[in-house]
Amino acid sequence: MPTEKKISSASDCINSMVEGSELKKVRSNSRIYHRYFLLDADMQSLRWEPSKKDSEKAKIDIKSIKEVRTGKNTDIFRSNGISDQISEDCAFSVIYGENYESLDLVANSADVANIWVTGLRYLISYGKHTLDMLESSQDNMRTSWISQMFSEVDVDNLGHITLCNAVQCIRNLNPGLKTSKIELKFKELHKSKDKAGTEVTKEEFIEVFHELCTRPEIYFLLVQFSSNKEFLDTKDLMMFLEAEQGVAHINEEISLEIIHNYEPSKEGQEKGWLSIDGFTNYLMSPDCYIFDPEHKKVCQDMKQPLSHYFINSSHNTYLIEDQFRGPSDITGYIRALKMGCRSVELDVWDGPDNEPVIYTGHTMTSQIVFRSVIDIINKYAFFASEYPLILCLENHCSIKQQKVMVQHMKKILGDKLYTTSPNVEESYLPSPDVLKGKILIKAKKLSSNCSGVEGDVTDEDEGAEMSQRMGKENVEQPNHVPVKRFQLCKELSELVSICKSVQFKEFQVSFQVQKYWEVCSFNEVLASRYANENPGDFVNYNKRFLARVFPSPMRIDSSNMNPQDFWKCGCQIVAMNFQTPGLMMDLNIGWFRQNGNCGYVLRPAIMREEVSFFSANTKDSVPGVSPQLLHIKIISGQNFPKPKGSGAKGDVVDPYVYVEIHGIPADCAEQRTKTVNQNGDAPIFDESFEFQINLPELAMVRFVVLDDDYIGDEFIGQYTIPFECLQTGYRHVPLQSLTGEVLAHASLFVHVAITNRRGGGKPHKRGLSVRKGKKSREYASLRTLWIKTVDEVFKNAQPPIRDATDLRENMQNAVVSFKELCGLSSVANLMQCMLAVSPRFLGPDNTPLVVLNLSEPYPTMELQAIVPEVLKKIVTTYDTMIQSLKALLENADAVYEKIVHCQKAAMEFHEHLHSIGTKEGLKERKLQKAVESFTWNITILKGQADLLKYAKNETLENLKQIHYAAVSCGLNKPGTENAEAQKPRRSLEVIPEKASDETGE
Repeated sequence: MPTEKKISSASDCINSMVEGSELKKVRSNSRIYHRYFLLDADMQSLRWEPSKKDSEKAKIDIKSIKEVRTGKNTDIFRSNGISDQISEDCAFSVIYGENYESLDLVANSADVANIWVTGLRYLISYGKHTLDMLESSQDNMRTSWISQMFSEVDVDNLGHITLCNAVQCIRNLNPGLKTSKIELKFKELHKSKDKAGTEVTKEEFIEVFHELCTRPEIYFLLVQFSSNKEFLDTKDLMMFLEAEQGVAHINEEISLEIIHNYEPSKEGQEKGWLSIDGFTNYLMSPDCYIFDPEHKKVCQDMKQPLSHYFINSSHNTYLIEDQFRGPSDITGYIRALKMGCRSVELDVWDGPDNEPVIYTGHTMTSQIVFRSVIDIINKYAFFASEYPLILCLENHCSIKQQKVMVQHMKKILGDKLYTTSPNVEESYLPSPDVLKGKILIKAKKLSSNCSGVEGDVTDEDEGAEMSQRMGKENVEQPNHVPVKRFQLCKELSELVSICKSVQFKEFQVSFQVQKYWEVCSFNEVLASRYANENPGDFVNYNKRFLARVFPSPMRIDSSNMNPQDFWKCGCQIVAMNFQTPGLMMDLNIGWFRQNGNCGYVLRPAIMREEVSFFSANTKDSVPGVSPQLLHIKIISGQNFPKPKGSGAKGDVVDPYVYVEIHGIPADCAEQRTKTVNQNGDAPIFDESFEFQINLPELAMVRFVVLDDDYIGDEFIGQYTIPFECLQTGYRHVPLQSLTGEVLAHASLFVHVAITNRRGGGKPHKRGLSVRKGKKSREYASLRTLWIKTVDEVFKNAQPPIRDATDLRENMQNAVVSFKELCGLSSVANLMQCMLAVSPRFLGPDNTPLVVLNLSEPYPTMELQAIVPEVLKKIVTTYDTMIQSLKALLENADAVYEKIVHCQKAAMEFHEHLHSIGTKEGLKERKLQKAVESFTWNITILKGQADLLKYAKNETLENLKQIHYAAVSCGLNKPGTENAEAQKPRRSLEVIPEKASDETGE
């Protein structure tokens, strides 16, 4: 099939089908045949060759086609032995004949599959009138609008405009297009017509605009939802927003507002029609970005203890280059604070003229005056966030200059300093809400009633370590070994309140003696060791205490550690070198976007709750948390720039996309698309990926676009987003440069869906279950403590846990069965299912064969006439699904209460568990194991209760979608819904198929 010409209309699709394509014909038992398919010139039948059948049998009449189905959604595809090797995006099925046979096909590319699906759906909709429709569409709303744009430039009504004006006009309408590309397209057109001169006629202008400004992937999407195939009316747009984008509470007024905002033609705005250009404008607008706008403002609970949050933190904030010879500059503080950083570092040493200075000691980094840094901090402290700022003071000064430091801080920062003494009767730090507008000093502190004391040198005297490793001969520093003891003045000590720096010894000691206001700093190497050897202890330690992790002193080039390695342990303050761009800073920047970029992100509940079981190195699903399935389709790219510094290949870009998942070890994964050669302007990828996310609250998704080069792949752009901030549906991903700037007009177009393996999850995110029979069903298991009274309580929890699992999975399995009969994939929701089957519920004269009675809480299907067996099967499967939804809603609350009751009963033993276990004869390791098993069981109970609660919300959402879709399609029983009657639609024409027994090819 020719691919030079871009598909921009149904006419293009029909013409391509008449020329024909090689497609793979899939049969059962792993059989696949290569056949050449084409549409007869009279558009009456679909043929293929060669075939064992005579030519009259190797065809399907267009009139007999009931539906064209995308993806691998027929029995033959599901049962084919090599189905896993077939791309979902290249597969489609033609359902035809009175017995609903399926012709299952695989194209060589998703683009070719889209052409056939679009063209065949157009033929089904308009039949013998297709030619008339195509001819009339030549003078449609879009063409009229483009003509008007031309006329506005052709002010003298000459019938032609200059090439320069034509190029500028198209650039104004599509700013991402390169001037050189538009010029080249006009010149190619003139050359093909042997035309001299550079004047551009209206017809030429329209042709080039169609060619350059039509995105075929958006055209294919538009015709899928359009009731007339050339534009979206308000009802079409409502359906797209509700069914595909997951937008709630949609009405025609909202649709009209979108059309008025994004439709470029006056005619479209007046009639309430959204053309391909308006639809493209809307999909590329911030309204359809992948980032959920709810997270652009502070959206998390800010009343929890400070230790319950991850805190955006900077390391050696004063450096703007490397750690050893780089310059120090106050711009480092300005940059970090403007980026929402809430913990900055001040490495303070004695300076000349009794003025303390900041730099990395024992190195050749330049120095800045302490006072000027405090001035800048005072100015920008709350520029990006009102929540508390922590100054990590690494004090190496003499008593004399310490007092100067105190004077400067008190005078400049004034009442912003938080110096309230900690309350010894409390056990947790104040919340970010309580500490709004306050600056906390993290530093060493004297014991009470001391005027001065010697103490150990700071844990973070990394300059000394660096200089020793690199050799003192390279360091212009005084020739003395770093002191091991130092004097601390009382005035400085008094500025330290709830962030007292202490040295970490070991976890068991800390659990017994550390005060909640004491903070430990961990070198990256030491923190990594604890993360690997004591992951459970590290998580539990961070439930109460603040931990700061700083990079290894050997990162002389200011490279960054992976913050996820320590976030997964609950470490709150993971200090980053903000001056060094790359993957690690992308993760840090992306992570802190999720709470209004305020510098604080609430940690997952499993990391905060006093009794909860979580190991940072888990390589499997997390107890009590339902794994989510993330489905991402990379559809296309737009306006990729050349990689910076590349020159060998001229303007040629060969892009491909990596999708990376960062999180706990069980979640880390990456997949890549194929390379699209020599197309950085509008590459089509059309590749789908699936990832299992075991701890969604700690997962991030990173999109990376690279240029495929034989020397070494080069970076084009990236975007990093927390899993919790993903918006489902069709979305654009705005790409950013290596240093974090937005790349003008460069984006990825993707489709995102989130489903569940076994139910639960967020109610607004679609649910899916892997169907399992009751015999092979997995139930959450509770552990035996060997403490009789406690084990008895947990034993009582087993029946409600089984009931909860059965309710959830029965509902999920029934929903999946209904989806399959509707011919849709697991990613679909119930609204899409109802839209898919609605055309088959209508008789020849558009009278309903099946209606939905919406007067009851659980809508039932009622037959209005004799219907085929396949339709009866849909009704039966629907009834089964409704019964499972009803069972869950009517029983969920009682089962939930039983689980919660068992959890509360068990928690009464928590405080005295050690003594009870000792009385039962448990010692040392067995006692420790019993405590761990208790924590595991409590986590399971809480998780099971949460999953049931989420499943109930999901069920209510499912019923709402059925109700809405029934009204929208006009299938509600008269008198059971007061909404304005709407004419039956044919937006997604899908019916159940019955594969034929045909074996001849």
